Amino acid sequence: MNKARRILKYFRTFAHKMKRTVVFLLLLATLSAFSQPKHEVRAVWLTVLGNLDWPTGSTLDGEDATAQQQELVNILDRLKAINVNTVLLHTRIRANTIYPSNIEPWAPYLSGRPGRDPGYDALQFAIDECHKRGMELHAWVVTIPIGKWKSHGCQQLRQRYPSLVKHIGEEGYLNPEDSRTADYLTDICEEITRRYDIDGIHLDYIRYPETWKGRKNPDNITRIVRSIHDRVKYYKPWVKLSCSPIGKYDDLSRYPSRGWNAHRTVAQDAQEWLRQGLMDQLYPMMYFKENNFYPFAIDWQENSYGRTIVSGLGTYMLHPQERNWSLSEVKRQLNVTRHIGVGHCHFRARFLLNNVKGIYDYMRHFDSHPALTPPMIWERNVAPDGPSTLQVVRTPQGDRLTWSGARDYSDGPYLLYNIYASANEPVDISNPANLVATRYMHTTLTMPAKSAQVATATAQGITVSLQTDAPAKLHYAVTALDRYGNESAPAREQGATASGHYVSAVLLPNDGLYLNTPCQPLDARLLQICDLQGRVVFTCLYKPQISIALLRDGMYILKSVNKKGVTHRLGHFIIKRKD
Repeated sequence: MNKARRILKYFRTFAHKMKRTVVFLLLLATLSAFSQPKHEVRAVWLTVLGNLDWPTGSTLDGEDATAQQQELVNILDRLKAINVNTVLLHTRIRANTIYPSNIEPWAPYLSGRPGRDPGYDALQFAIDECHKRGMELHAWVVTIPIGKWKSHGCQQLRQRYPSLVKHIGEEGYLNPEDSRTADYLTDICEEITRRYDIDGIHLDYIRYPETWKGRKNPDNITRIVRSIHDRVKYYKPWVKLSCSPIGKYDDLSRYPSRGWNAHRTVAQDAQEWLRQGLMDQLYPMMYFKENNFYPFAIDWQENSYGRTIVSGLGTYMLHPQERNWSLSEVKRQLNVTRHIGVGHCHFRARFLLNNVKGIYDYMRHFDSHPALTPPMIWERNVAPDGPSTLQVVRTPQGDRLTWSGARDYSDGPYLLYNIYASANEPVDISNPANLVATRYMHTTLTMPAKSAQVATATAQGITVSLQTDAPAKLHYAVTALDRYGNESAPAREQGATASGHYVSAVLLPNDGLYLNTPCQPLDARLLQICDLQGRVVFTCLYKPQISIALLRDGMYILKSVNKKGVTHRLGHFIIKRKD
């Protein structure tokens, strides 16, 4: 009771600073526990610059790459244990790379010396290890900054393109107003995309330097973004393009950005990039608290245009040598962003894995079940055919699953699989607690007989960790997943059946651009639009009319969400536009 009184007192003193909606969300995040969604980006920035996250200085002794590789394996194992599903790995750092590039030299952080080959391809190794664990690997590309003026990478670039580089303070920057900058950065992103089986290109510092003299024209930055987008999507349309804009897009009507925003301060028109379809995801760097965080998080989501927003969390701010935040601050941010349909990304991996103020322990609870990344329905909204057969052979050593017959009609290179297990039959594939393996790369899997919190399954010589509370007997379902994230109907054990979808007789009216919503239920605060497989494709505050312009033609479900996180189906609607 005393704890509840303290919480309510905090919100009374805080309420005058913030909108009623924001106060409601904060109170809800503190007093309520939200169910974990099946689709959510759970990411981390893995920093190579300065060996901040990986590889550490202790792994740089000599030229043997084994220690570095083992250190990365250990990092990924620990991230997988808390159900991180996306790793943003420093790939192009400061005019240098962690892979053998034909354009730029080796970064010094692997070999200890600028330009020296570390003896292995770190990007390829990281991709392989992430994919074994069902995790996405996004190549983190730092764009405009190219390091200290006399650094190796900056010097080499200045020698090749002397008029392309600007000298600002002690640093070198590519000139965003020179059209060759777009071509140069696009060539780097093309090299990564064509050569490697990445899941995303993540653009960092895609903006003007804040100390730039003269007018900052957002068209120059947008030209770079469009060039990269068009080239990446030409070769691999399933590769996600994202960036990390400044955490406040612009001033809000009641909350100023205090002179530091993406749109007007550094010409980073990130919400317009979403509207134009140039970005699939945004990771705004929201390293703020209270009314510098929550209203701006809502603004990002309300202007997402159906794309994916992932809040960049200032996890490093927990450290006593930084801002010494309390863990409760990050907890509130996590709960609020989840409630409004926004994912989370920790900056940086070292602070998360070092369990500063118990953040790693908390994430083990907050993300206790796996999650799939949201599907790119704006790129492709057609599910693959699921496996036609699922055979389960039960032995004293465990259950051996084998499936076949899945077919993919997209242009992706291969199918992945999600495996579900439950003591109940048929297995509910809408419940993330039943997920035991995600983005699985093989068509056979053995579940050990021994009940364990973390079990080990083997397939074709590769070992992966599966999280399950496995009873003595489990039932299974397997779905196919294309590279866009579209999931098939499940293959089940013989005799298992799936419940059908309920379709309301009256469809909600829309004109292909806007949907008129029903009268607001008394307890409703949010609206969710889901596809017929139950995947949330859009979330916003309750409004009489919402934009559906970026949704593809098809049938959708509209739901309301109350203050306890409980959803209610409001009806179905069909988008069918004229050709």
